[in-house]
Amino acid sequence: MISTTIIIPIVIIALVLFSSFFMVKQQTAAIIERFGKYHSIKQSGLKLKIPFVDKIAGKLSLKIQQLDVIIETKTLDDVFVKLKVSVQYKVITEKVYDAFYKLDYPHDQITSYVFDVVRAEVPKMKLDDVFVKKNDIAIAVKTELNDAMLDYGFDIIRTLVTDIDPDAQVKIAMNRINAADREKTAAQYEGDAQRILIVEKAKAEAESKRLQGQGIADQRREIARGLEESVDVLNRVGINSQEASALIVVTQHYDTLQSIGSETNSNLILLPNSPQAGSQMLNDMVASFTASNQIGEAMKNAKPKKLDK
Repeated sequence: MISTTIIIPIVIIALVLFSSFFMVKQQTAAIIERFGKYHSIKQSGLKLKIPFVDKIAGKLSLKIQQLDVIIETKTLDDVFVKLKVSVQYKVITEKVYDAFYKLDYPHDQITSYVFDVVRAEVPKMKLDDVFVKKNDIAIAVKTELNDAMLDYGFDIIRTLVTDIDPDAQVKIAMNRINAADREKTAAQYEGDAQRILIVEKAKAEAESKRLQGQGIADQRREIARGLEESVDVLNRVGINSQEASALIVVTQHYDTLQSIGSETNSNLILLPNSPQAGSQMLNDMVASFTASNQIGEAMKNAKPKKLDK
């Protein structure tokens, strides 16, 4: 059997060897103290220290870390609002000593600076400006933190204002204002649409009346041309103009009666249907034309007399 005098030294040697080597993970720094005093900083890999003389005082992560800070403050228009500021930072590799020994609680230190900057910047702004200028707040926080934390071995990578939460009553009021503005805009659009519709409808009616008038004018022009041709034809067969006009009036009179009679949905209309009616209509028309011609001649003769005076 192996003697205990041999086993004990072997165990002691194994313990010494085991405590002499240690591992440091990637993106991590280990602080070594010798007899309670700072000795060195070990980076990632397999490292060696003197057993019972050197000890690992602590380890610091060199990765980018994030700290979320929630601050409640008041705006320039007396609205209480909660802001969530996310601070991304890391330990500077060359200043691990400062980061480990100068600050016991870096999170508390960063939080204090964030509170100080936010409560100095936000009270200068109205609530709407807080939403618009949140990047300005983040830049102000980053600038202040960089100036303060650089001496302690911390580098502020980025600061972000990730949330702005006003009081519940304020949010309800803001939603009501937004809804009222949207309703006002919708009413304006509807009014514009109705005005455009009315204008276009009036334009369409005007165009329709114009075309209708043009059609009536063309119709009358064709009727006059047809009457002229009819009178010429009758004159060539020995019928004078007065007789031709009477014949045409009588013919149109009976054509009108026939057209009205063939319409089944027409109302009751009483019209004279004797041949004398057409002759009477022609005589009345001739008398009207004669009277209008006499009045026109009298007016023409009266104008030169006034000019002579």
